[in-house]
Formats: sequence, C-alpha cells, structure tokens
Amino acid sequence: MNKFKAASLITAIKTPFNAKGDIDFNTYDQLVAEQVKAGVDGIVVGGTTGEGHLLTWEEHLILIAHSVHKYSKDLLIIGNTGSNNTREAIKATQYGFAAGMDATLQINPYYGRSSSAGVMAHFEKLLDIGPAFIYNVPGRTGQDLTPDIIEPLSKHKNFIGVKECTGNERIAYYEAQGIACWSGNDDESAVGRHQHGSHGVISVTSNIIPGLMRKLMDAPDKSLEQSVQPLMNWLFCEPNPIAINTALMMTGAVAPVFRMPYKALTLEQRTEGLALLAKVAEDERVGDKLSLMADDEFQYCC
Repeated sequence: MNKFKAASLITAIKTPFNAKGDIDFNTYDQLVAEQVKAGVDGIVVGGTTGEGHLLTWEEHLILIAHSVHKYSKDLLIIGNTGSNNTREAIKATQYGFAAGMDATLQINPYYGRSSSAGVMAHFEKLLDIGPAFIYNVPGRTGQDLTPDIIEPLSKHKNFIGVKECTGNERIAYYEAQGIACWSGNDDESAVGRHQHGSHGVISVTSNIIPGLMRKLMDAPDKSLEQSVQPLMNWLFCEPNPIAINTALMMTGAVAPVFRMPYKALTLEQRTEGLALLAKVAEDERVGDKLSLMADDEFQYCC
C-alpha cells in the first residue's frame, strides 16, 4: 500500500473527444504527458471528470488499458470501475485489473440507493477483487458514507483510503484513526493536506494547472493558495466537468467537442474564466493559447 499512500496529487483526468464524438487518444496522451511533466503521482481514468458515465464500458476499459500500456511506469493508474449495479461493478473491476490498473475507485450505489448493510456488502465484494479507493460524494449519490460504514471497511486488506468530499473535519477524524483520506474538494485541499493531515487530493483543477497543484500539495504556500482559489471556484460554477471542459477548450488543449448532456459555459461565464486563466503564467497552464471562444465554436455530440 505504500505507493498509494505516498501519492499526494492524483488527477481525475479529462477524456477528450474528436469531431466525431469519439475518444481522442492522441489528445488524451498529450494531456497525460502534461501530468507526468508536472510530477503528478497518478490519474483516475474515466471518473466524473473523465465522463466515465458517458462512456460505454468498452470505451471505458479500452481507455484504462491504453493508460496502463502508455503510463504505468510514470503514474499510478486508478480505474473508475464503480457502478450502482454490484454485478456490473464487479465485472468492470475484474476487467480493469486484468488490463493492469493499479487500483480502482469505487462509489456507493447511487439513485437506486441501498441500506447501509447493502452498501457495505457492495464494497466488500469489490474490495475482494483488488486495491480500492472508496469515493464519498453525497452531493452526487444522495447518500453519505458515514464513519459507521467506512471504519469497518477500512480493515479490509485491499482498502486504500477514502476520496472524501464532506470536508476537512471528516478527513481529520479519519486520519487520526489511521484511515487515509484524499480530499475531493480542490478548494479545501491545501488546508486539508497541511493542517488536517490528509494524504492529498484527487483533483479536477490539476487538469489545467498541474504544476501549481503539485506545489500546493508539497508545501504550505498561503499566497499561492489564495491566488488560485478564484480559479478553483470558477471551475465549479456549474456541475463538474462542464467548466474544466470549457477551460481546456479555451486554452486549446482539447477540441471544442462536448458529449451531451454537457454544454459549454455561457459567454458571461467564459469571460470571467478568461480573466482568471489570463492571470496564470503561460508555462503553468495546460494548452498553448487562450481565447474567449464564440458560442458557435462548440460542438455537441450525442
């Protein structure tokens, strides 16, 4: 488990699409190369930011296998193979480990929610397969994974830790018990790391400023933390991954292609983001340009 516990910056990597709406593997490789260059420790493949919920399972698993083949020497490859269907999650997780991923990210059953006993049984089945991060994001699942669920699961040999989105108080509580936590909230992650003992962050923002996020995780830097807070806040002005997609399109890092139901930020929102991105040094931004873009420059695929 040491290699996982040492990973303080993990990027929930964006999945780019080409003009046909298919995965753009060449651009994906360029995005991941920027993460490697910045010293990121790992990537979550096909997570919320990577729009795993909009990928077919075939696309999802091919992307995991591609990432393993290209980057396993440079990064921890964490496949988001969770599902609200236990049978489906087991199958995807088995395939992900067969493809060579280092660990899985698992979410509790959403929409068709279960009891606490059912949630625990769901995770136990998945932990039996291989190393796993448990993801607690009640804002998306509608169900908080409270300590009475996490603490028993933490005793499983394949339990790595929690991606925790309920805040630093919960993180500090777990860390005091030796339960590893990674913040799921970029805006709280530096404080979580340096004041509350978190192991790090699984980040959206590091898609666009990986080097600065690396610095935030490595050492306390109040000035840097304050300077990037407005950008972090803007990146969550709409449900993730709408803003990070739009930002990477504005910097030319990815083609301006959305899979629906996502649509680009409004012109007013993009204008705000342009000003924030312009304050970041060019060599710290992913992408080689910066433009406001017109509404008709964005393409939408089903």
